[in-house]
Amino acid sequence: MFEQTFKNIDDVLHKDAGCGSELDYVEQTSWVLFLKYLDDLEKDKATDAELTGKKYTKIISPEYQWSVWAMPKDKEGKLDHHKALSGDDLVDFVNNKLFPYLKKFKTSAESADTIEYKIGEIFSELKNRIQSGYNLREVINRIDELRFRTHAEKHEMSHLYEDKIKNMGNAGRNGGEYYTPRPLIKTIVQVVAPKIGDRIYDGAVGSAGFLVEAFDYLKNIKKLTTSDITTLQKKTFYGKEKKSLAYIIGTMNMILHGVEAPNIVHTNTLSENISDIQEKDRYDIVLANPPFGGKERAEVQQNFPIKTGETAFLFLQHFIKSLKAGGKAGIVIKNTFLSNTDNASVSLRKLLLESCDLHTVLDLPGGSFVGAGVKTVVLFFEKGKPTKKVWFYQLNLERNLGKTNPLSEKDLADFVALQKTKAESENSWNVAVNDIDQKTFDLSAKNPNKKEEAGLREPEDIVKEMKDLDKESEDILKSIVKLI
Repeated sequence: MFEQTFKNIDDVLHKDAGCGSELDYVEQTSWVLFLKYLDDLEKDKATDAELTGKKYTKIISPEYQWSVWAMPKDKEGKLDHHKALSGDDLVDFVNNKLFPYLKKFKTSAESADTIEYKIGEIFSELKNRIQSGYNLREVINRIDELRFRTHAEKHEMSHLYEDKIKNMGNAGRNGGEYYTPRPLIKTIVQVVAPKIGDRIYDGAVGSAGFLVEAFDYLKNIKKLTTSDITTLQKKTFYGKEKKSLAYIIGTMNMILHGVEAPNIVHTNTLSENISDIQEKDRYDIVLANPPFGGKERAEVQQNFPIKTGETAFLFLQHFIKSLKAGGKAGIVIKNTFLSNTDNASVSLRKLLLESCDLHTVLDLPGGSFVGAGVKTVVLFFEKGKPTKKVWFYQLNLERNLGKTNPLSEKDLADFVALQKTKAESENSWNVAVNDIDQKTFDLSAKNPNKKEEAGLREPEDIVKEMKDLDKESEDILKSIVKLI
């Protein structure tokens, strides 16, 4: 039922003049969904308080509660058409009363890790793009069908929301930056192996895929105590995100997965001077897929000792600095990082190898990221001791990856198994740091163990062979003619 509801909402938004793409559909669905979620959350808290003989005061004032403005019901539990706003009246109420009211929570909230602050932050960043009040009424009616009361309902909803983010990632307009393949994230989390009590950070949080998967991983590694649950809710997951839509989607994604007030801050991570990062600001774990290919301005580069316009290289410096001694990281980056000869790349590789133990590099095939043509690697490292040896694993698949044939956990199972012991195989090998060029620190992933196979040939080789065969045939024909 949930899946059909989402499809119906997309169909409605597709007709609306204010929504032009999958990104708009997700954004507009998110704010209505958030208010319905909030209403169900408040009902649950009121019920829990009643059971323990306490009184619960609702966060939202009566006139702005879902059951008053969005879905007033009659005695039979159906929408009361006499009280329900629609058309221009609904749009006017949402734009000029509801949103301004919700924005104020940002300044009145006690702290940034409260649900009140998240309400204020989200509605400061958003605006209602649904121009027709009749379309908005239909979206509200559809979302009211959804329930967030049971664990099973929340679980199904979180998976559907992930699917919407995935579709958005395939929708162009840089949508891919919101979605890192979940099998890859799960594998990275498994290898880094966080523990309850670790502070986990993603400074390029996007749709919060890394934090969500780390949350699911930690929930399932042992039976949780009340103290563990509080730790996971309040003191474990931290993120920063520059873009408004990504911030909203990331926050919503974590909420739907069960983290009530995610510690995600809407800020440009790279605007922070890394020399200002102190011990109290550091984390036990960094998991991230920072945006690559960006060009950062000179004033942003001034915040980093190694100056470069490449966004991902600035993020990598930030992440190294943000780790505690003994802290662990799993970071996706373009594979050209391993071999680029420019000064920034060489200096950054030197910094990484001297200040951290880069113990594992996972080399991914092209097509691992749907819609992105670049090849990537995953760097796994631990801060505080220099690298002596790097274990490389090259993921060689017998099929081409793409939208209809994506990367799977099964594809990565051999890597996970061999990584535990850093064993050598046809796809894996070790490189001693003393054996690499000490001037360039080139870490190119050149597999010495791979058997050469007759693979697909280059088009120019095929054309040349065809021309050679034609010439040969021509010569044979000439010889036959001469004989005749």
